[in-house]
Amino acid sequence: MHTVILEDIVAGLRAIGLPLGATVLVHSSLSSFGHVEGGPEAVVDALLQAVGPGGTVLVPTLTGSAALGPQNPPVFDVRHTSCWTGLIPETFRRRPEALRSLHPTHSVAAIGPRSQELLQGHDLCDTPCAADSPYGRLVKLEEAYIAFLGVNLGCNTTFHHLEEEARVPYHLQPEPVLATIIDYDGQRHERRLWLHQYGVPRKFARPEPYFIARKIERMGRIGNCTVKLLQARPMADYVRARLRADPFYLVGGQPSP
Repeated sequence: MHTVILEDIVAGLRAIGLPLGATVLVHSSLSSFGHVEGGPEAVVDALLQAVGPGGTVLVPTLTGSAALGPQNPPVFDVRHTSCWTGLIPETFRRRPEALRSLHPTHSVAAIGPRSQELLQGHDLCDTPCAADSPYGRLVKLEEAYIAFLGVNLGCNTTFHHLEEEARVPYHLQPEPVLATIIDYDGQRHERRLWLHQYGVPRKFARPEPYFIARKIERMGRIGNCTVKLLQARPMADYVRARLRADPFYLVGGQPSP
């Protein structure tokens, strides 16, 4: 089995165009690399080294599920609720220097100078990926990227922000929930908000040929892992326009009423 070291990951990210000082949201699969010397800690270190001290790395630390709804509202403890997005995000969020947003289903963890700017107030958003969520704020930045390490665009949570912005009819549950959020001080807060409606098939790879043709997306390899890097703002601009023309653009097949 091929062994990947920290320097391989940094070099691979450089090769596909991730610059020093960048802000990057990272979706990942540790197993996709093959064997990584140092495990998920080495991947986190490599990401931070790739952007340097002036850059900011974010990872989705999602906790939502189809089981949640008005009759079973989420209870989220920012310090202790594990995410289901993989070993790399779970390792990342546990770092002492990491901050995590307080949203009960779609939290994001970040390390770097823009962490507070991007994460603050996520719990005040009425929907998981609203304009003032980390996903909405990311696509407004000039020098921001979304990286996919061994995963495809099917996990691109930022597309949900664009669906929410477009007010597509299939995306949110019809009734709000009263969620419980436990903050870093152990204080409990209740927030009334809307959750995602699970089960609607998505076709998030649909715009990828356009991204590649326009050089919005670049690809490479690190060990056994295919890596992809998207420029966040032009990605959002294109998909926003497509959703404006067709609200079902990102759906695999029009859902039943």
